Amino acid sequence: MTDFKPDITNENDCRGEKCFARTGFHFEEGEVFLIDKPLDWTSFDVVNLIRAVIKKYHQIRKLKVGHAGTLDPLATGLLILCTGRMTKQIDNFQAQEKVYTGTMLLGQTTPTFDLESEPNQFYPTDNIKPELLDEARKKFIGDIMQRPPKFSAIKIQGKRAFDYARSDEELELKERLIHIEDFQIDTTNFPKVDFMVKCSKGTYIRSLVNDFGQALSNGACLISLRRTKIGAFDVKDAWNLMELKQKIIETAPEIAE
Repeated sequence: MTDFKPDITNENDCRGEKCFARTGFHFEEGEVFLIDKPLDWTSFDVVNLIRAVIKKYHQIRKLKVGHAGTLDPLATGLLILCTGRMTKQIDNFQAQEKVYTGTMLLGQTTPTFDLESEPNQFYPTDNIKPELLDEARKKFIGDIMQRPPKFSAIKIQGKRAFDYARSDEELELKERLIHIEDFQIDTTNFPKVDFMVKCSKGTYIRSLVNDFGQALSNGACLISLRRTKIGAFDVKDAWNLMELKQKIIETAPEIAE
């Protein structure tokens, strides 16, 4: 898979902290911001904040603002945010390979596959040997079928999957084909297992962790997650959200009395 390089060749390109020195933005023509999403923020929270600040301080009444790939509230890391005409590139950004780092906890499961819900089952882990972990890891490299979590934002007949799950409605999400380019684990802090995953669009890391636990005839849940790359973009070049907010305010034009 080749890295996608967007058609952003003009001086308005602003994708990270290196743009601090620039004196103005061109939101309607289109900006692409790399943002390091904070913990406990939804992706839509980030979009709503940036849209509101732009509209208030730059006096833009209507402006398209969108993100290229949801991150769960308990995940941090790279979120691509587009404004104006650059929102047309969102599908291209979303299609790119992603890289995640994180930590799973073996020996328990939760309904949401992460720490948004309380554990519902516990398992002994003293029988899990290093060779079993490596054998299980290898099963998840390449093209695999994956079932999205019931507590996800996938729309089914106009309703989010998590709405069905919260109301205890029966819902069977279909498996879909994804690609895992690389999956590495570090068991230094066992039963906590650190990992790195390089994967295709549509991969749910929570489901990967849950399935990894099942492959061990055990259980696992996600306890931390960070997205570090989307295609050629790296979180190292991303804005701190509050610093971006302040920069947008500082570059607002003076409004005549």
